[in-house]
Amino acid sequence: MIHADILGERARLTPDKTALVVVPSDERWTYGELDERAVRCARLWCDHFGLAKGDRVGILAHNRTEYLDAFFAAAKSGIVLVTLGTRLTAHELEHIVSDSGLHLLHYDGAFGATVRALREQVAVDHWVAFDTPVSPVDPRYSELTASLDGSDFSAERCGPEDIYCLLYTSGTTGRPKGVMIPHRMVAWNAFNTVCGWQLREDDVSSIFTPLYHAGGLMAFLTPIFVIGGTIVLHHGFDVSEIWRTIERERCTVVLGVPTIWKLLMEAPEFETVDLAHVRWFISGGAPLPHFIIEAFQKRGVVFKQGFGMTEVGVNCFSMTVEDSYTKLGSIGRPLMFTDVRLVDESGVEVGADEVGEMLFRGPHVSSGYWQSPEATADAYDEDGWFHSGDLARRDEDGFFFVAGRQKDMIISGGVNVYPAEIEAALLLHPHVEDAAVVGVPDDTWGEMGVAFVVPLTAGEVTSEELMAHLGERLARFKIPKRFELVDELPRTAYGKVVKGELRERILRERR
Repeated sequence: MIHADILGERARLTPDKTALVVVPSDERWTYGELDERAVRCARLWCDHFGLAKGDRVGILAHNRTEYLDAFFAAAKSGIVLVTLGTRLTAHELEHIVSDSGLHLLHYDGAFGATVRALREQVAVDHWVAFDTPVSPVDPRYSELTASLDGSDFSAERCGPEDIYCLLYTSGTTGRPKGVMIPHRMVAWNAFNTVCGWQLREDDVSSIFTPLYHAGGLMAFLTPIFVIGGTIVLHHGFDVSEIWRTIERERCTVVLGVPTIWKLLMEAPEFETVDLAHVRWFISGGAPLPHFIIEAFQKRGVVFKQGFGMTEVGVNCFSMTVEDSYTKLGSIGRPLMFTDVRLVDESGVEVGADEVGEMLFRGPHVSSGYWQSPEATADAYDEDGWFHSGDLARRDEDGFFFVAGRQKDMIISGGVNVYPAEIEAALLLHPHVEDAAVVGVPDDTWGEMGVAFVVPLTAGEVTSEELMAHLGERLARFKIPKRFELVDELPRTAYGKVVKGELRERILRERR
C-alpha cells in the first residue's frame, strides 16, 4: 500500500547517508538519525499528548530541523500537519487555526508576539515551544522528546487517500482555503519528480524557500529523500549565504522563484562563484523573464523552468537539458501520468499556440478543500479535472508556455491581453527592477491595463520612456494606458505579486 513515510523507507535503505545539512549551524544528520527524530516527534504527539490519526497539529516556525521532525512524523502517525505562514498576522492565522481545528501548535520564539496575540483569539489544547516559550506553562519540544524512545515505534497504517497535511492557499484573493494533501499525492509527486527530473543519489539541493509552502516541502525535499540525496536547509533567505553555501556544499540542483533568481543574479557573488558542480537550476512559482535565464546560461549554468501549484503537486512538467536551450521560456512537457488540457471559456479544447486554461488530472491531484464542498465543486469537476485558473499555450511539439492567471487576463476593447507578456517586456528595460500589470474597469475599453513599475533608482525612468520601450516590442493594444512608479510590489512569501492589492489602489482613487 502506498503511503508517504518516505524518510522511514529511505532510512531503512541507507541509514548512514547524510540526509540534511543545516545552515548556518552546520549540523549534519544522517537518514537514520533524522528518522529517529521523526519517531520521537510522533511519539510525543501520540503517547504524550494522546493525539490520534486524523487530529491536526500546526507549526509556526522558520526553517529548522524540527520542521522536518514534524513533517515526517505526520507520515508515521497519521496525524495531519497544518503549516502556518510566517508572514501572516495573528488575525490572519486565527482563521486557519480555527478552520483546521488544531489540537496542538508548535512554534519558535521568533513569533512570540504573534503567538501571544493568537492565544487570546483561539483555543488550542497544547502549545509547544521549539525554543523560547511565550508562557511558563508551555513545554519545550527538546525536553519532551529527549525522554522518549526513538526505537521500536509501531507506525500508524495510512492509506493512499488519508490526509497527510493541510496546506492553506496564499490567500491572494479572499480567505485562504486548506488544500487536502493525501499520502498518495506526496508519494507520487516525489517519485515522479525523481523520474521526470532525473534526480540522482549524489544530488545536493539547498532549500531557502519557506517550508510552510508546498514548494519548500515537496519540490525537492521529498524527491531528494526518495532518491537518497542531501538537502541543505537554510534558516531564511540571505543572498551571500546562499551563494557561499551552494559553492561550499557543491549543490547540484537548486529551486527558486523568479524574484529570488533575480536577486541572486544581481548579487556581487554571481560573477565569481564556482558553479562547475551545478547540474541545473530551476525556477517555478511565476513566469520567468528570459533575461534571467540568459544571464545564468552565460555563466555556463543550465537553467530550466517548471510549474506546479499546491492543488496539483508542485512539479507537473519536465524538460531535458537540450530543451532548456531550444525551448527558452517553456515549462516543458507534462510529467508521466500527468494529464493536462487547455480549454477556452466554454470548456472546448484549444489548438496549438492558442491560449487556454490549464486543467490537470492524475494521481498528483489533491483531494479538495478542507470543509469547503462548494469551493471543491467549483475547482474539481466530475471527470476528475482540476481547473487551475492558470492560462498557457502549447506549441506543436507539446511544450507548454505560461501566459498568466485567468483572473489577471485583461479584456481591452474585446481583445485578450496577458499581463505576463507585458511584465516580461518591462523587465527588459535596463532601469526597471520589478513590474506588475493589472486590469481595471474602463468606460471606453471595458478594461485598461495599469503597469506598476519599480525603478532600479528613483527618478531614472519615466512613464513616457516605458511606453516607448513597450512600443518597440508589443502591439499597441497591449500597452498599458497608465504607469505607476512605486518603491516595491506587494508579494506573497513565495514571490507571487498580490495583484488584488494593486488593483484596489487604483479603485480607491476613483471612489
